[in-house]
Amino acid sequence: MEKKVVCQNRKARYDYSIEETYEAGIVLLGPEVKSLREGRASLKDAYARVKDEEIFLHNVNISPYPFAHHVPIDSLRSRKLLMHKREIRRLIGKTEKKGYSLIPLSIYLLTGRFKVELALAKGKRKYDKRHALKEREMKKELGQVKMGIYP
Repeated sequence: MEKKVVCQNRKARYDYSIEETYEAGIVLLGPEVKSLREGRASLKDAYARVKDEEIFLHNVNISPYPFAHHVPIDSLRSRKLLMHKREIRRLIGKTEKKGYSLIPLSIYLLTGRFKVELALAKGKRKYDKRHALKEREMKKELGQVKMGIYP
């Protein structure tokens, strides 16, 4: 089972600390599927919300397919996510805790169906981000010393 990543939310791992990840299906219209196959999507500022025991994905920009003129589709419309009821109930309990959010990390194609990788995340503070950057720099320097690149 090879998965082809269509788009990723790279900033999410910088802005949030990821607690758990989930896989969910997504309800799409025909022209949206064709646009996703071409890679015309963005997860910038996207988030998911639970409403009436259903999960909806908001602010995902899937550009209109240029050859589909018969159906006008809003590129930022809310899209329903498909998950098991027990997973949704577990997410309801966890997102009600203070500071937790549902953030999409990526959209990918898996065996002919588009899936969304959702993360249960907690927002980082500014000093957490600085600490993560400092740690990354130290690992990079340590790797260069081991390779003999860095004197």
